[in-house]
Amino acid sequence: MIADVVVFPGSNCDFDTLEALRLALPGATLRRQWHGELDLSRSDLCVLPGGFAYGDYLRAGALAARSPALREVRRLIERGGLVLGICNGFQVLVEAGILPGAFQTNDVQHFLCRDVHVRVASSESPFLSGLREGAVLQLPIAHQEGNYRVTPREFEELSSEGRIALQYCGADGEIVPRENPNGSYHSIAGVLGAHGRVLGLMPHPERAAWPEIGRADGLEILRGALSVVAEGGRA
Repeated sequence: MIADVVVFPGSNCDFDTLEALRLALPGATLRRQWHGELDLSRSDLCVLPGGFAYGDYLRAGALAARSPALREVRRLIERGGLVLGICNGFQVLVEAGILPGAFQTNDVQHFLCRDVHVRVASSESPFLSGLREGAVLQLPIAHQEGNYRVTPREFEELSSEGRIALQYCGADGEIVPRENPNGSYHSIAGVLGAHGRVLGLMPHPERAAWPEIGRADGLEILRGALSVVAEGGRA
């Protein structure tokens, strides 16, 4: 298996993501590639990591979405590869039109950095195939523009197609407004692309991949890519 982490100017979670993938995907070939030289022709998995691509000028992810790298990402998706967008990477995928919706500033109007709970709303994805629907994970967030918005019609489409991946919740799994950290529409924390091959999520699974310190819930998401290899090919 070959997994690539894309680096934009301003990315700052690329090394963290590589180390988490090293733990989650033993034996995989891991590569860290600069966005301007990105080659995904042999890749099985591409990760757009967190950070502040291009300083988040204009809108978070807007400038990175215009990078030629996104053409490579689209080709990978067309070939059946997997794409994971974490935090700023999720914003890039939305700005590029690969995932639906838009992002606004958190409704609390400031940067948030803390642990949250999320509930698995759909396991219709390799990334979530090892988790049951309704499972609750504890993951950290670190963002200022995490208020994910879709129209009511888009929400109904995402719901009916099983593409709402994760929702903010309490430790007991209850989805209530007080557990929604950023005002995201219907507490959405992550969504899937068509066929489940693309996952965008605001929480950081790579920061919760270390059993030694009691933070390992993110491993299940990162390990999900292995299910594709186990089945003998891409999703």
